[in-house]
Amino acid sequence: MVNLELYKVFYAVAKCGSLTKAAEQLYISQPAVSQAIKQLEVQLGTVLFNRTHRGMELTEHGGKLIMEDVDKALQYLDDAENKIMEMQQTPTGTLRIGATDSIFAHVLPDKIVEYHEKFPQVKIELVTGTTPETVEQLKEARVDVGFVNLPITGNDVNCMQTVALLNDVFVAGKEYSELKGRKVPLEELTSYPLLMIEQNTVQRKTLSAFTDNLGITFIPDVEVASWDFMIRLAVRGMGVGCLPEEYVREEIKNGELFIVDTDPGLPVRGIGLAVAKGMNFPYALKEFVAMFAEGGEE
Repeated sequence: MVNLELYKVFYAVAKCGSLTKAAEQLYISQPAVSQAIKQLEVQLGTVLFNRTHRGMELTEHGGKLIMEDVDKALQYLDDAENKIMEMQQTPTGTLRIGATDSIFAHVLPDKIVEYHEKFPQVKIELVTGTTPETVEQLKEARVDVGFVNLPITGNDVNCMQTVALLNDVFVAGKEYSELKGRKVPLEELTSYPLLMIEQNTVQRKTLSAFTDNLGITFIPDVEVASWDFMIRLAVRGMGVGCLPEEYVREEIKNGELFIVDTDPGLPVRGIGLAVAKGMNFPYALKEFVAMFAEGGEE
């Protein structure tokens, strides 16, 4: 394939009608322009210009034949470069955000609404999935930014900051009122029907690591795939649930559930804002990430 720069020189000479004027426009020497034209003519196997006393004129079966297509091609490339520059300087296009349903529901709504109000021209695409799924989506460039339960492992994803803290607690309904209003040894809960999130989640792994160090083993009676379903089961009295306090505040406020005050309490976890390492940051993404830097931890 012919070097694109040769076509740029050809186009400048054709527009200017002069080697000297084209050289001035391209900020190169006249001999360099002349040499580029000769090189292009050799590679294409045809004469592109007639050298006349009036200057450089396109040949009928050479220069004129390709001029229109070269003009269009260079315009397409110029448009493509402008699109990239615009993407880097103005919020446009689509912002793809990955997170779990619960993070979308309890952590991100205000930020997403604020961003949309500020940049209504940016289309926002919400991609739900577990934290491991979100990490994979980041690696495969299927989302631009992910919000994940910490900690995460691997070298392909960069957790830029912690945007929220989650306080895992045990909650129960009126059926287990004997647990209310007192300090409950954590091991005592092993004798109760337990509701827990499925095993492959960050919360479950963090809980197991914590209780293993204490010599306590929790065997759930019911494993669920979503926090909302666990809350519904706990409200109906099916067992004692273990989940982030931040996800069950409404039920605690209206008295449907209460927090079991365990000894010891469960470790605090974080939600991190993550991106793929080495990725390019378009302006739309920069502005979204900046909102969390300004707000700090929630």
